[in-house]
Amino acid sequence: MSGHSKWANIKRRKGAVDSKRGRIFTRLIKEIIMAARLGGGDISGNPRLRSAVAAAKAENMPKDNISRAIKKGTGEIAGEIYEEILYEGYGPGGVAVLVECMTDNRNRTVADVRHYFTKSNGNLGENGCVAWMFEKKGQIQLAKKGISEEALMDLALEAGADDVTEDEESFQVLTAPDSFETVREALEQAGLTIVEATVAMIPKNTVEVTEESVANSLMRLMDSLEDHDDVQNVYANFDIDDALVEKIS
Repeated sequence: MSGHSKWANIKRRKGAVDSKRGRIFTRLIKEIIMAARLGGGDISGNPRLRSAVAAAKAENMPKDNISRAIKKGTGEIAGEIYEEILYEGYGPGGVAVLVECMTDNRNRTVADVRHYFTKSNGNLGENGCVAWMFEKKGQIQLAKKGISEEALMDLALEAGADDVTEDEESFQVLTAPDSFETVREALEQAGLTIVEATVAMIPKNTVEVTEESVANSLMRLMDSLEDHDDVQNVYANFDIDDALVEKIS
């Protein structure tokens, strides 16, 4: 397991998941606003908005907050104007990194992102320098209880999933972006425990990180980026052995 899923597992081990609920709400609200702005406020007819609202509800965001965010996106009430920007670069050890941002100040955001890369012995690159190393996929992470891998494979593939993988802590169901909502609904209706569900950038190939110093620098870069208010998601193509993960965590 690598990249987005590996990073999610590392964050859980470090106790960093959901430690700053205010920042999580900010990101979710931005996504709802953007989804409503681009695709309208009708959840049933806007898959991106439907996914954003589902993620917000999973974090117990109040209904009023969700409703206000949708209205800001549709222009019913005044709100911030955000733009989506994708930054690309190389982190320590030649790891490819994608940074999805949503910002109302492009100059501030790019300066901060460049600073984090430089500080971690990486470098911010030009558009297209690493994006080709990733592909967009729906990714649904499930707790390993209540179902076997074989049964999950049958259920997921019948619902339209592309593949099911397994690591020590969870199952991963991969889908085409267009099939993401259908597959997630099928898994929810089957009563399975969904840990995380998102449309993510999945690396086609991975870079193995074996040196502790490089792993530490990489984790600092990932932490710094994810802590920034303008950053929505960070993806990377690293693979780190679990023993090293435990050591640096």
